[in-house]
Amino acid sequence: MAKTETIIKETEETTEKIIEINNLSKSFADLDVLKNLSLNLYKGENLVVLGKSGSGKSVLIKCIVSLLQPDQGTIHVLGKNVVNLNRKELAAMREKIGFLFQSGALYDSMTIKQNLEFPLQRIKKNLTKKEMNEKIEEVLENVGLTDTLHKMPSELSGGMRKRASLARTIIVDPLIMLYDEPTTGLDPVTSDGISELINEVQEKYKTSSIIITHDIECARATADRIIMLQDGEVYMEGDIDDFENSTDEMITSFFKQQVHQGQKKIKKNG
Repeated sequence: MAKTETIIKETEETTEKIIEINNLSKSFADLDVLKNLSLNLYKGENLVVLGKSGSGKSVLIKCIVSLLQPDQGTIHVLGKNVVNLNRKELAAMREKIGFLFQSGALYDSMTIKQNLEFPLQRIKKNLTKKEMNEKIEEVLENVGLTDTLHKMPSELSGGMRKRASLARTIIVDPLIMLYDEPTTGLDPVTSDGISELINEVQEKYKTSSIIITHDIECARATADRIIMLQDGEVYMEGDIDDFENSTDEMITSFFKQQVHQGQKKIKKNG
C-alpha cells in the first residue's frame, strides 16, 4: 500500500518550507544538467526525486549542501540562501543536514562504535562519555544493529552497512535527511527494510527528507510526494497514484523499465 494512503500529515507541517529552490541551473562544459529547476521540501515530508541516470538527481542534492555551486538560481535551506553563506555559516548549516551517501561512506579502519563517536565528538561536543554511549546505543537499537558495536564495517552485510551509515547520520539529530540512492545494490528484502527504516527515521526524528532514487518500490513505500526529473527539469509532480495511473508515455515507460529491473533482481536473488 502506498505511503500516501497510510500517513496523514498535520496541516502546519505541509506548509512550512524547509528547502526552497528556484530556477536552479547547473552545467558542466556544454552539458546542461539542471535547467531552471524549482521545487520545495515541506516540513515533515518525504519527497522522492525520481529520474533516469543523468537526469540531474545527484547534482541537485550536491547543490543543496553546496558541494557544487549552481550557475544560477537560489537555494534556501531553513530560510538561508546557501549560495551566500560563508564557510562558518555553511558548516553550521551542514550540521543540520544528514547525508546518506550511496556508498555508505563508513570509515573502514574504525569499529561501528568509533564511526558513530566521530560525528558526536565533532558536533555534540558538550556530551559526557556516558551520554555519548547512551546515544550510540539508542541509534543502533533504532536501526536494528545493537550487536554490531565493536564490529568492523567489513564484517557487516551490505544492508547492515547501510543501516550503520544511517545510524551515523541520525546520531547528531539532523533536521533534514538527504538520501542518495539508499536501496541501490541491495536485494529486494533488504531494500524493503531500508525503505521501512527511512519511514521510521521520519517518524522518530521528525525529519524532512529528499530521497533520490530510481527504485519504484522505494518510492512507493516512502514517498509523501514525488517529483520526476527529465533532462534536468521537473517533468511531473504528484503522489505515487498519480504516477502509476499516468498515461504519459515517458512516465509509463520509466515505470515499466524499473519494474522489469526489479523482477530481474528478485530472480537473481531468489
